[in-house]
Amino acid sequence: MANDKGAAAPAGRPQGDAVPLYNDPRVRGIFFQAVLVALVVLVGYIAISNAVANLRAQNIASGFGFWDRTAGFAISQTLIDYTPASTYGRAFIVGLLNTLLVGAIGIVFTTILGFLVGIARLSPNWLLQKIAAGYVNILRNIPLLLQLLFWYFAVLKSLPPPRQSLDFGAGFFLNIRGLFIPRPVFGEGSGLFDAAVIVAIVAIVALRTWAHRRQDATGRQFPVLWVSLALLIGLPLLALAATGFPVTFDIPKLQGFNFTGGITLIPELVALVLGLVLFTSAFVAEIVRAGIMAVSKGQSEAAGALGLHSGQTLRLVVIPQAMRVIVPPLTSQYLNLVKNSTLAVAIGYPDLVSVFAGTVLNQTGQAVEVITITMLVYLAISLLTSAFMNWFNARIALVER
Repeated sequence: MANDKGAAAPAGRPQGDAVPLYNDPRVRGIFFQAVLVALVVLVGYIAISNAVANLRAQNIASGFGFWDRTAGFAISQTLIDYTPASTYGRAFIVGLLNTLLVGAIGIVFTTILGFLVGIARLSPNWLLQKIAAGYVNILRNIPLLLQLLFWYFAVLKSLPPPRQSLDFGAGFFLNIRGLFIPRPVFGEGSGLFDAAVIVAIVAIVALRTWAHRRQDATGRQFPVLWVSLALLIGLPLLALAATGFPVTFDIPKLQGFNFTGGITLIPELVALVLGLVLFTSAFVAEIVRAGIMAVSKGQSEAAGALGLHSGQTLRLVVIPQAMRVIVPPLTSQYLNLVKNSTLAVAIGYPDLVSVFAGTVLNQTGQAVEVITITMLVYLAISLLTSAFMNWFNARIALVER
């Protein structure tokens, strides 16, 4: 029998020779990664050196010493106390809160409207389906900036002046300077109301968990929505009744040429939220439609065979399975909405870009520091949003048995 020991050596290569380093994939991978890191470090060093040299040439001091200096300018919408005597750091917080406010409101209303329009796109009602299709096709193909300008200049800026405000009753007024609504003022004893709201939220979470476990065990549904609404409304009302209703309302009143009191929703905020929600919800609608269509038709037929009507089939069978397809692209739309909110500067809404990367930068000249902070803030918002949506996506993922 022939000896097979020498058969393992490749043809043309002497047995026992080592593989050259330049042919080793692992070594080549490490080498090219090291070269890439070196290039990145070199480009960063050149950029920083160039920036430092330019700042010195223009006699601009680098650093964050400007943070505690007096801002000296007013901001039209502030969620916290702010005056022109406040610091630039305070102005940064005001702009950040305004950005987060737009993002939170926009995401909530975009999700609701997008799901409704997406479901309507698949409605058997011909008229409703065509209206939803027209909504999607029109709003998706008009640039967002043009939509913002339309809502701000063509719609809201054409409203009457304060003296001719549209009165909706109950202290609600609409004019060119915004929407004025009553502001609740909580007096002594209102702490019980706050506690009741917290207790109601905790009870709703516990109720939802129990209802899901009960349905998994018995197959019987529990009216979670109606009971949750009853808890959320009933408990705070009971707390108010027990404390003698220590809540009054600050009603907006016309004084001179403008309204005072109440809560003011400035037209810039309304136009920005309208534009972002309508534009982004058109994309979300198509994502929802695609997710629903990805669910096998046999699932709906099986649900109908079990006696579920169309609403129950959609809510209990189709949507839960479609969510695994919907959530990943939905995350991208949420991120786009927050980043697109930087267009607020076009209509004068005081978001982070307008206040901090605009006014503060122009007054201090600290371009590198201000722009770096602004970019890091939006990066952090995007990463946190992505992390939450990834967690939610993993939570709703189908688990195979």
